[in-house]
Amino acid sequence: MSGHQYPGLNLAKSNERTMRQITANTGELQAPLKGVFAIVGCDGTGKTMLTRDLKINLGRGNRTVRRYLGLVSGETGDKIKSLPFIGVRLEDNLHKKANRALDMDKKLPGTGTALIMYLFSLWRVAQLLRVRRLSRRGVQVITDRYPQAQIPGFHYDGPGLTVGRTSNWLVRKLAVGEQRMYEWMATQRPSLVIRLSIDADTAHSRKLDHDLAELRDKIAVMRRLDFNGATVCEIDAATPYENVLGSALAAIKKASQPPP
Repeated sequence: MSGHQYPGLNLAKSNERTMRQITANTGELQAPLKGVFAIVGCDGTGKTMLTRDLKINLGRGNRTVRRYLGLVSGETGDKIKSLPFIGVRLEDNLHKKANRALDMDKKLPGTGTALIMYLFSLWRVAQLLRVRRLSRRGVQVITDRYPQAQIPGFHYDGPGLTVGRTSNWLVRKLAVGEQRMYEWMATQRPSLVIRLSIDADTAHSRKLDHDLAELRDKIAVMRRLDFNGATVCEIDAATPYENVLGSALAAIKKASQPPP
């Protein structure tokens, strides 16, 4: 059959060409992105508030922008909801598909969902390329979340497709392409990762609509991530917020200083 009958295959081939182009200079891509500071942590750690306040404080001396690097949930979901006529229904449909696919113990539900997940990952690559361009222009970037290739699962900002979860040849091809995307994104290390730690009970008290077991799982996984060897600063998000903000500003100031 002709290629146009398999849009996912065309996407996979196009992505392979793109990844070869942007990874041509491997040595350059291994260097940390200057002025890029990633804020990561489980739900309930206060990532959104912290990234917004960091942008305000750091922007007083240098041009600073904030970028959200999550996917369909959170801010991206809110933007989809704001679309006229179809926004609310589209976001609800995508959210349900994403939640079904996020269960790593289940097989992927089908080619349609796999294509959506693949497109989400392409969108994430595009966002990270924008962050890289800003870094090269001397702009400081504060990111809410950051992609990683160490542990699969959109909940952990890792790849959503895995070859072992499907016997569908097209989905398997998409999974291989997506894994390459995340491996490339993992080479785009930020100058500093600020990991907000928290205990599950405190996180749940702040996010009562979240499942406690899911929060415990996210916390356990977050502790294991090394972000491809990036410098990581641990901050206890259960302490008073002014302490968290002060510690984050101090860590960024230290990371921004030139080496002796």
